[in-house]
Amino acid sequence: MSATAGHAADGVRSLADRFGIEPGMVVMEMGYDDDVDEDLRDALIDRCGELVDEDTDEVVDAVLVWYRDGDGDLFDLLVQTLTPLADSGVVWLLTPKAGRPGHVEPSEISEVAPTAGLQQTSTVNAGKDWSAARLVTPRAARKK
Repeated sequence: MSATAGHAADGVRSLADRFGIEPGMVVMEMGYDDDVDEDLRDALIDRCGELVDEDTDEVVDAVLVWYRDGDGDLFDLLVQTLTPLADSGVVWLLTPKAGRPGHVEPSEISEVAPTAGLQQTSTVNAGKDWSAARLVTPRAARKK
């Protein structure tokens, strides 16, 4: 492996750190399609072991949601994430960056999230084509 490739892999691993995913956490994934960032997914899987799908009966520590403009109602999707989410859990809403197909305006997220019972705490660069908004329930935010 070249030094450049090693640095790229390290960058993805540090992104997994920024997502706060720890070994043994249960992470649910929604909205998977062929356009997702596979390097990010691989880094998260390496960290937690596997990603469960939205049909899981488990309580989850984090929900990874790939969402593009046109994927349906964002409010309904965010409400669906709350059912399996642990009290201290986090929702990572991944959306295409500006200029990419399916881009979602940040103002849409900031308007819809509170109505769905979530608040945005931060945004991170989640790869070449994706941004991630960290959303938590108000009670989870108070625990921090």
